[in-house]
Amino acid sequence: MANFLTSSIGKKFIQGISGAFLVIFMLLHATINFFSVIDSLKGTYGADDGLFKMGCDFMALPIVTMMVPVLALGFIVHICYGCFLTWQNIRARGGYNRYEVASKAAADSWSAKNMLVLGIVILGILFFHLTHFWAKMQLAEFTGGEAENPYLLLNLTFGNIWVTLIYIVWFIAVFLHLGHGFWSMFQTVGWSNSIWMKRTKVIGLIVAAIIVLMFISVACNAYLQANGLIG
Repeated sequence: MANFLTSSIGKKFIQGISGAFLVIFMLLHATINFFSVIDSLKGTYGADDGLFKMGCDFMALPIVTMMVPVLALGFIVHICYGCFLTWQNIRARGGYNRYEVASKAAADSWSAKNMLVLGIVILGILFFHLTHFWAKMQLAEFTGGEAENPYLLLNLTFGNIWVTLIYIVWFIAVFLHLGHGFWSMFQTVGWSNSIWMKRTKVIGLIVAAIIVLMFISVACNAYLQANGLIG
């Protein structure tokens, strides 16, 4: 087992599993955030009984809060292994690729060649994002304070068009990263034949598109709400 985890395949496997964990989290996170769009359609945006408020209350439950360190560990493992695999690949191949890919289609993919760049963009804006939401909600509760109103945080964050545009760039980077990472994960565990490769690529793009479109709609909806363009 130890030899497997330290092997090249083992490292890619850990990278894929940690990535799958983060995809599930992002799908859940995007769904709860999308409740704010549904609230706008229902006329309950900003209400205490709004779906988004209830979703945030659910995420604040102790059993969910206990998962924060696990989530943080998943991010750290994914980032560290991604950087390590990229460094190994640069050394081994004398060029820039995230890690070796078995197919020409993967090698020709812009996302495959720039996964590290995409990862850096995602990581950089992630810290920006944490200061807007996590620090004012879960971290505030950790330190004995009171979490901010989630609707107010959405409006304060996305009320500025430039901040909204920065987030949209971030979401596009997430889409490109997820689109490649999803099928690459299945390739790592052996589902790389001609039939499954085509299917997982399509499924990966669909999953990435759903997640990112939900996030973008949340940002645009909050911008419209904050500027009184919808009510």
